[in-house]
Amino acid sequence: MTVQFKPQLGLSGLESPLSELESQVQENAHRFAKDVLRPAGAKLDRLTPEEVVAPGSALWEVLEKSHDLGLSLTAMAEMDPVERVRILAIASEELAWGDAGLAGAILVNHFPVMYSMLAGNMAMADFCDGKRGCWAITEPDHGSDMLDASGSLQATEGQYGRPNCIARIEGDKVVISGQKSAWVSGAMTAEVCALFCHAEVDGQTRPGVAVIVSLDAPGVSRGKPLDKMGVRCLNQGELYFDNVEVPIENLLAGPDSYQELAYKMLSEANPHVALMFVGLARAAYEQALEYAHERKQGGVPIIRHQHVQYRLFHMFRKVEAARALVRRVMEFNATTDVPALQGSTAAKVTATQTAFEVANDALQMFGGNGMTREYPMEKLLRDARSGLIADGCNEVLAIKGGSMLVDTERL
Repeated sequence: MTVQFKPQLGLSGLESPLSELESQVQENAHRFAKDVLRPAGAKLDRLTPEEVVAPGSALWEVLEKSHDLGLSLTAMAEMDPVERVRILAIASEELAWGDAGLAGAILVNHFPVMYSMLAGNMAMADFCDGKRGCWAITEPDHGSDMLDASGSLQATEGQYGRPNCIARIEGDKVVISGQKSAWVSGAMTAEVCALFCHAEVDGQTRPGVAVIVSLDAPGVSRGKPLDKMGVRCLNQGELYFDNVEVPIENLLAGPDSYQELAYKMLSEANPHVALMFVGLARAAYEQALEYAHERKQGGVPIIRHQHVQYRLFHMFRKVEAARALVRRVMEFNATTDVPALQGSTAAKVTATQTAFEVANDALQMFGGNGMTREYPMEKLLRDARSGLIADGCNEVLAIKGGSMLVDTERL
């Protein structure tokens, strides 16, 4: 008789014991993901972008119900830093396990608060708290290079060129003119925007200005929602600014402090985006594991075939490794004076690459069924593919992270 020793894993796999609060947050987020996000995500994925953001769409109900999760950054500001990031990590993974696009839609609502807090402007954090938010940084002629405020990554003889959106500081106000590209996450649903753009100083443009903009301000307009391959539940679109004036109190950073805030911003945003794709990778792995026990080939469930076991093991391994790295980076950055941007970019690149590889392997295990819309795999793979570009394409982020490894004193 063979005795099988099999550990009982938690919702998130090889998880160390959770505190009472962490367990409650995980259970609540998981229930919300299962009962609300998964059915809504499957429905919204089939709609046109205009239908997704139309009044009465399930998206609005999701965003409204997400307030009940109690994940207020301002309310958590006084918590121990490690406890705070653990709770956010646990909740974010569960939400993305339900649907990565809707998890992203919930996440970007918090970005104006998050960046206001990073800038030390608690008045703006309080102003944005509870409002639907978005983050605008990329432009029609400037994509991931907008994340390189120092210009350290541009070609030796190249220039990034004239920006599409420019702000001027004029006395007690900031005046904004120009366009942000169609990749502004949450642009169609947001009430407030964390805007990062170039500044005009003495007739010259330079990085930059970060400012909170109310999207009902005179001169603000929106383009149409973007029609995308993946994460279709996360609405994205253009924002236009026609001499929009906002009070100087809304300023998060001016030209002299912009690079520092941009560094902190990317260090903070990348791990949060990484969590979306850890959750997606876990969802893909779990779908494949369940299917392998149900689907029969050769007279037995395919889980009995050695190569299926081999494939599932590597999917499990990758998910666990990605989660461990993202959590480690978040805890390190929460407890150090200067966050490690190379760690943040490593977390995002690793998690998104993992999600794509795991979703691709999971679809392969589903065979022809995986290619149909009857099963969830084709959506998971489309969503996972988006992660390799979202929040800075992985190639640029890798170069940016690599630049942080250079020790000029040793050269």
